[in-house]
Amino acid sequence: MAHPFSKALSLSTPANDVFIAPSVDEGRINQGMSYTYHSKIPECVANNKNTECVLGVDEAGRGPVLGPMVYGLLYLPREEHISLLADSHRFDDSKVLTPEVRSALMKTLCTPNTDLHDRCGWATRVMSARDISAGMLKPAGTYNLNAQAMDATIQLIRDVFEKGVNVKEIYIDTIGNPATYQKKLERIFPTTSITVAKKADSLYPCVSAASVCAKVSRDVALEVSHRFHSGSNHLSENWGSGYPSDTRATTWMKNNVDPFFGWGSGCRFSWSTAKDLLESKLLTGNIIDWPVVDDEPPSKVTDFLSATSANLNECEKITTWFGTSVPEVMM
Repeated sequence: MAHPFSKALSLSTPANDVFIAPSVDEGRINQGMSYTYHSKIPECVANNKNTECVLGVDEAGRGPVLGPMVYGLLYLPREEHISLLADSHRFDDSKVLTPEVRSALMKTLCTPNTDLHDRCGWATRVMSARDISAGMLKPAGTYNLNAQAMDATIQLIRDVFEKGVNVKEIYIDTIGNPATYQKKLERIFPTTSITVAKKADSLYPCVSAASVCAKVSRDVALEVSHRFHSGSNHLSENWGSGYPSDTRATTWMKNNVDPFFGWGSGCRFSWSTAKDLLESKLLTGNIIDWPVVDDEPPSKVTDFLSATSANLNECEKITTWFGTSVPEVMM
């Protein structure tokens, strides 16, 4: 019988033939850039701005040391929330769906003339490993992962409102204390009913669908990043799921670390997995000790306006170096 932990890792590992969604921008992923993708507004919503919609938000890839974190969003007419997503297509938390099922659902969502494509709009925000680490390692004021996730969520929702979509209900899987998170969102979107809850991806179909958008987009983004940094197409054998608990990921990191530059923009250097490995005995011969320079007291403006005898001698040298003064020539 397979260990539950092994089953969780297998469900987190991308399918070998995962559907490549239009939200995947290979060029920007390889450059370590964060970016946002929005699908077209479905005609049933675009042609009638009074259509009341529900909207769900969820993320994928919060914990991995390799690859991006992706936020997914999905909206559709409120009257079809349960019938289309739960009854017809059986959306559920992406973590309990097999990679093949996730991929098939995403493909249907992106295929014209299917009910999902024609009734749903969706978006993703790809937060690159490089940008996540840069925020968390800021020398002056850490931009932690919760704050980055909050900002990504808020901006995705704002984008949908700015497109004219009549969102009446918002459901979000929490990233911290649900009550605190919900109050903040209610201040930003005061005319909309907002529900922030733990396990929202299992409770509300629109969040389940957003979870699939996020997970499939991350699966492909992870594969793209892996291919760029390793030169191999065998993701499942190398990076695996990208989680620190996945021995495939940590083994690859140990065997492919550059002693000075680490692993490139596909790695979250702010994770303890990466920090510990860089500081391990494997790399002791390449640690650079930067000299500590004693801080000198700041100079005052008056220091430049007053002169000691030594200063005057130096000034006379400089004056002579530039030539003889005009009065001396006239005498």
